[in-house]
Amino acid sequence: MKFSRSIFSHWRFIRPSGRNIFTHHSFGQTPQKDFSSYLNADNPISALLLTLRGGIPLRAHDFPSVLAACSSFPNLGRQVHTLMLKAAIHSQPVPATALLDMYSKCGHVEDALLIFDEMPVRDAVAWNALISCLVRHGLTSDAIAAFHSMVDDGIVFTGHTLCAVLKACASMRALRQGKQIHSWVVGNGYSSVVMGTALIDFYSSFGMIQDAMEVFTRLNCPKDVVVYNALVGGCIQNRQYKEAFTMLRNMRPNGITLTSALSACSELLNLSYGKQIHCVMIRRGFGSDVILCNALMDLYAKCGEITAAHLVFKLITEKNVVSWTCIIDAYGSHGHGTEALKLFRMMEERKCRDVTPNAVTFLAVLTACAHSGLVDEGRLCFFSMRDKYDIDPGPEHYACFIDLLGRAGRIEEAWDLYCGLSESANKLTPAVCVAMLNACRISMDLVKGEHVAKHLLYLDSDNPGSYVLVSNFYAAVGRWEGAEDLRKQMRGKGLKKEVGSSQIAVKGCS
Repeated sequence: MKFSRSIFSHWRFIRPSGRNIFTHHSFGQTPQKDFSSYLNADNPISALLLTLRGGIPLRAHDFPSVLAACSSFPNLGRQVHTLMLKAAIHSQPVPATALLDMYSKCGHVEDALLIFDEMPVRDAVAWNALISCLVRHGLTSDAIAAFHSMVDDGIVFTGHTLCAVLKACASMRALRQGKQIHSWVVGNGYSSVVMGTALIDFYSSFGMIQDAMEVFTRLNCPKDVVVYNALVGGCIQNRQYKEAFTMLRNMRPNGITLTSALSACSELLNLSYGKQIHCVMIRRGFGSDVILCNALMDLYAKCGEITAAHLVFKLITEKNVVSWTCIIDAYGSHGHGTEALKLFRMMEERKCRDVTPNAVTFLAVLTACAHSGLVDEGRLCFFSMRDKYDIDPGPEHYACFIDLLGRAGRIEEAWDLYCGLSESANKLTPAVCVAMLNACRISMDLVKGEHVAKHLLYLDSDNPGSYVLVSNFYAAVGRWEGAEDLRKQMRGKGLKKEVGSSQIAVKGCS
């Protein structure tokens, strides 16, 4: 939907309801005494089953908590929907909104929209649920259109509405419309930490960190850790690391803050700051937090501190698949392929509860094998993906395995694998072609290399790196005229190779 008018064209005589624009929809009001006697906060579905078994009638306000628990179980949610239809409460605002939200979180957008269309009465919360549903599923233009319809119908919008519309504007790269919302909020004298957080996220998505900081500075309400995290995350997202670390000194961090800080240290390869954050983790009681420890392992591995990474790995009491993948990748990326394979086999043999290798784990193992020349082990790993774990290898796995075979000089085996992908357009990617071209260069195979080179330039015709790779291939096999021709084609298209760079951390410098 194109913005043919100001997003605020209908807002002249409309003000948010109540003194606080951030109203909260109480899906579950105090339930009936009979139902609450069965209600278990940890398992409302069990409470529903016990209630039905006891023959207790259900009221409208009994369903929202159950529907919230069904957000990961769409089939069960449909059964609850059937119960609502039988009780003739499916069109009442509170349960209908909960039903819409459940279908939205389950990914059933059409069902959610149908629920909204069938609602005879739509309050602000129902409209908010609809707009949030559309934003969640990337239907941002429809979300803006829904907002206009809400205003046209005379529904008084809330702070939740504005936050959802801001997300839609960010996704649509609609800076002007987002600034209109900001201007309206400032002009009407509303200052809330929730709206401030939404505006900081909005400006950060456009790389406008100074505007985000101005929003933060002008907030006339107590700032919580969420708004601090939004600004720190925005700074890190836009590589404003100095500002991010300045913010960290002025707040009491939580797990999310420390995770963002560790990601900044990983980007900067700043081991000194990372160690300080590790100390803060221990002081704050996050020493064994799995998410933080995974980020910390990644930092230590990138900085070459493999022993430290392994010590952190050992401290994790409940290791997940990311933990195992991180430590396997840490050893593999530093050439310790044998150790990486030992860890992978340990992961398999332990048969950890709810922890099995995924596609990323296999990519880490294949990379480890490629860096250490473990061809047979890599082949076994590659084929066990589908045979043992029913994981379909992606193009990145094929590229890594072809690279492994090429490094070992097994050009025919790599070629057979490459040709097997020729009929699969989604798997024969530029990365696969690059791996095969490098294999041809190592084996000095001009015929196969020329075939791959043509396909690579067809797939990636605007990437100067592809032309450089093909030119280097021709130079390696002694076809200097071909190499020079590729350079001329680059100049003719105005393509320039990106200049390489590196960085080091100097002690005493920030």
